[in-house]
Amino acid sequence: MAQDIYGLTGTQFTDATGNSIKLPVHQDYDTYINHWKFLKRSYLGGAEYKRGQYLKRYQYENEGEYLTRLSHAAEDNHCRSIIHTYNAFLYRQQPKRDFGWLEDTPEVEQFLKDADLEGQSWEAFMRDVNVQSSIYGHCVVLVDRPETVVGTRAEELAQGIRPFCQIYTPENILNWKFIRQPNGHYEIAELMLLEQDERPYQRQGEFYIRKWTPDAIELYSYTGDDVKEPMKQIETRPNNLGKVPAVWCYANKGPIRGIGVSDISGVAQSQRFLANLYSEAEQLVSLTNHPSLVKTRSVSAQAGAGAVIDMPEELDPNLKPYLLQPNGGNLEAILKTMDETVKSIDRMAHMGSIRAIETRQMSGVAMQSEFLMLDAKLCEKAKNLELSEEQIFRLFSLWQGQAWDGEIKYPMAFHIRDKNLDMDIINKAASAQRDSATATPNVKSIIDQKTIELLAKDEDEMEEMQNQIADDGQHDAMTNPSGMVAHMREMIEQGLSNEDILNLHPEIARYFGGTDGGVPGQEDNTQ
Repeated sequence: MAQDIYGLTGTQFTDATGNSIKLPVHQDYDTYINHWKFLKRSYLGGAEYKRGQYLKRYQYENEGEYLTRLSHAAEDNHCRSIIHTYNAFLYRQQPKRDFGWLEDTPEVEQFLKDADLEGQSWEAFMRDVNVQSSIYGHCVVLVDRPETVVGTRAEELAQGIRPFCQIYTPENILNWKFIRQPNGHYEIAELMLLEQDERPYQRQGEFYIRKWTPDAIELYSYTGDDVKEPMKQIETRPNNLGKVPAVWCYANKGPIRGIGVSDISGVAQSQRFLANLYSEAEQLVSLTNHPSLVKTRSVSAQAGAGAVIDMPEELDPNLKPYLLQPNGGNLEAILKTMDETVKSIDRMAHMGSIRAIETRQMSGVAMQSEFLMLDAKLCEKAKNLELSEEQIFRLFSLWQGQAWDGEIKYPMAFHIRDKNLDMDIINKAASAQRDSATATPNVKSIIDQKTIELLAKDEDEMEEMQNQIADDGQHDAMTNPSGMVAHMREMIEQGLSNEDILNLHPEIARYFGGTDGGVPGQEDNTQ
């Protein structure tokens, strides 16, 4: 899993001794780094969020008072909840993956079990890609392959040498450059990544940067203590792949190439506002329950249960100690504002009908609109993940000396709905169908189909249930003429047409010599 391992503050890296080291970064890195850190902390919450010190400081609040209030601050992590809900819906059905020539090869079998050489399966890896891109707006997946001097494929397999993937979040993507090709496609011409792995020979305050170009792979050390040469090249080798093996994975594409739009950008801002409201409410409750004691210096007094107040006998009555206690009237307004803020968060994330406790207060139309918007959001994310996977496997195949000929298919319909409400509607329709004198098999078929769509977990189960209903709906062949007439009368009363009856019982034509395909007892109105 990608992580920020070097305490970033703007473009300054802080080493173990507290010295600041400035790295050469892309101009957009300078612009967005503090925003990215805010988004990451909003997702992580807890102690990491408190480190950001996003609570507003009161005008006359000293450092100690502020830190105490910060430590007591409550937090409601909506960013994490929303991202994980998206993830759950997206991977409720497993994507269909056709690996083409890679199918059943030892390399891809190993890769699916351990995609990053750290024991993470491919499914878990892509879930992580979705989480990281949702937080920041984008992340980069590097498809690398260990260097080898072995000569045969069998030797490579024996040593476990195969392509693998690493996730880099925007905090560790220092510089990048895209060049438009003659065919119109953009390709990565340069990529500088902050290495995430520590090395045995690494000195204190030293960082390693890997630079990828289509021609070469270079490793630099950076300490910042050498003004003339802050970056020292310590390793270089040719890039035999002929291209930078990196995939930009977007949550949502933005107007700037290489910079994605986070799923939680607006939510994080509202979450910060909520955190401040929680602190205000906590302060108000504390002051209301524990009022301040106002007294002169000559009076010995304490507040609380069992407290004793010693006053001089000659004390002026106007100088008697008293308790200063807010009435708490603002608490209701604060709680109402918090409730409205949560509703605003749900609207931004299209989650009002999913996360809200009082969903029944929403109209059926409002709920359906929410479901449709959420479904559209998930479809967009599924398309981006599908594209990212195919690009990753293209690079995987390229490392193996082949062209990718497979296909990745993510689900593009998530059928998000209120199942209780839908089932209630279906039950009412079925009841009306049974009680209606003009009921038709077509209506029953539609009701059955809607029930299947509601209950089936995936497309395979849906197909199985449809086949079961089809089997159950077949009429046994009528071999006994004595019961044939009664059964036919029954079908006619149900509203079945000639065609429907003949489809169910083709043997009728034999019994009645039905050269015209007609059914006795039912008038043919076609001309």
